[in-house]
Amino acid sequence: MKWIVVAILAFIAAYTYLTLRFRRPGQAYEPYAEARSRATVERLLAAGYRRVTLTAVRPTEPLRLSAPARISTSLGGLPAGLATAVVAPPLLPAGLSHVTAAREAIAAEPYSIDFTAALPSEQEELLDAQVYVRKDELVFVPNFERVAGGLLVRSPETAVRLTVPAGVLETGHYRVLLVATHESRTWELVVK
Repeated sequence: MKWIVVAILAFIAAYTYLTLRFRRPGQAYEPYAEARSRATVERLLAAGYRRVTLTAVRPTEPLRLSAPARISTSLGGLPAGLATAVVAPPLLPAGLSHVTAAREAIAAEPYSIDFTAALPSEQEELLDAQVYVRKDELVFVPNFERVAGGLLVRSPETAVRLTVPAGVLETGHYRVLLVATHESRTWELVVK
């Protein structure tokens, strides 16, 4: 019996050393998440969309524009073509208000929009956003995540600034859609 215990202890020691010595740094491989991501990318490409992940920041000062866009409301939810292309639908804001965006942009400069998002519930927090580009269409999709445990967010609304990096938008006219669950916002954008 003592040789079995010694063998088990030797195996545990060797396994621990090898694991700590040769483990690859970074996040562990998640096959389900990668397969879902790959399927989403393939579907987006088949539908003609290009996806760019944006960092969502909470601005300290409002965006000041010399020529703001005329923003109108539209039906909520993802557009039909995009909804079928996305494997796992994102957790969208319940509503949008105080949307500020320029009606003109320069292709070689970043393009920013500000808005206030009503959270779906007090257990969600803003994670990031994606912009989906297809021909003359831009679809901004803010993405929320559930707060871990029984924690709640401080406010039912959050101010957000999304910035499209320079060089992502090509020159032309775009119909822009900022997506929410109940009512989305839309405007026209000219990129020079």
